[in-house]
Amino acid sequence: MKDRLEKEEVLHVAKLAKIQVREEDISKYQVELKQLLNDVEKINKIQGYDDEILISPTKDECRLREDVEEEMLKPEEVLKNVPHHNGNYIEVPVVINE
Repeated sequence: MKDRLEKEEVLHVAKLAKIQVREEDISKYQVELKQLLNDVEKINKIQGYDDEILISPTKDECRLREDVEEEMLKPEEVLKNVPHHNGNYIEVPVVINE
C-alpha cells in the first residue's frame, strides 16, 4: 500500500473542494490526505456496532410543549419597543436591493 496520493489525485480533491492549492503544498497534501483516507478506511472496517447506536446514542424522543392560546398584545404595547414605526407598521431596514 502506498503512503501518499498521486499529484493528480490531490488536484482532483482540490477541484472538488473548489480550492486552490499552491505547488509547494501539494507534496504535504499527498501525505496528509492519504493518512486521512487510511483513517476513514479503518473506521469503515469496524464491525459489531448497531447502526442505530451510530446515529444517536440516546433515544429519539421529541418533547414539545403544548400550544397554549393566550391573549394577543395590543399594537400600542408592541410599538413601545420599536425604534421606528409608521402607524401600526414596524419599519425595518431594507435587506434586499431591487
